[in-house]
Amino acid sequence: MKRWLSSALAILLTFAAPAFAAEKIKVGIMSDSEDVWAKVKAIAAKDGLDLDLVVFSDYLVPNAALDAGDIQANAFQHKPFLENQIKAKGYKIVPVADTIVSPIGLYSRKVKAVGDLKTGAAIGIPNDPSNGGRALLLLQAQKLITLKDGVGILPTVLDVTANPKKLQFREIDAAQLARSLDDLDAAVINTNYAVEAGLKPGKDSIAIESSVNNPYNNFIAVREADKNASWVPKLVHAYQNDTIRAYITQNRPGELPAF
Repeated sequence: MKRWLSSALAILLTFAAPAFAAEKIKVGIMSDSEDVWAKVKAIAAKDGLDLDLVVFSDYLVPNAALDAGDIQANAFQHKPFLENQIKAKGYKIVPVADTIVSPIGLYSRKVKAVGDLKTGAAIGIPNDPSNGGRALLLLQAQKLITLKDGVGILPTVLDVTANPKKLQFREIDAAQLARSLDDLDAAVINTNYAVEAGLKPGKDSIAIESSVNNPYNNFIAVREADKNASWVPKLVHAYQNDTIRAYITQNRPGELPAF
């Protein structure tokens, strides 16, 4: 009798239990963000979304994997990078939520403030179009130069229309700018290279990008066909919350939450 009751109860529970299975998606990330995404994964699980984190080391691969359907989302890039990829590859990929920004900054070992830069100061900027343009936009935001109207996010030194301090631009490989800082009056340095050189972006920079409406904010991207999928709001909520914001602020030097 006891055996029969046990079997009957097991059958009853099987049919009475709700049919619940977590949605599962693959998200492409870079190795340097695994700590953040481990926390995102834990938050998503509470909302019934199982994240399989796929780690990449090559910036060109995650969009190809997303476009091919090997992953359902990725998080590693900013808008200029994606626009360039779409132009080159024809990807139908769209951003769905901002994540972080690594603000580019102006650093100096010779002056303490932008206003202290002297006439003819030598300013180092990255020699590639994307970062070089970003550097010039930062200098314009600090009212050091004026750029031609309509240049967008890829201005060059040829687009400088006003330069009251007659700044001398030194176009240098982005990875070498921190090492060249002693030979310059100031340099615009990408955050990753600044941190590697022991500089603290929020403390040591004399000017730094804002995270508000920044075209270089990183984001979560999905295929255009999936932008209204049921798992997208869950994925966004798992990242854009106070827990992740606090973690980035406390543990990711040189990064700011962009949400």
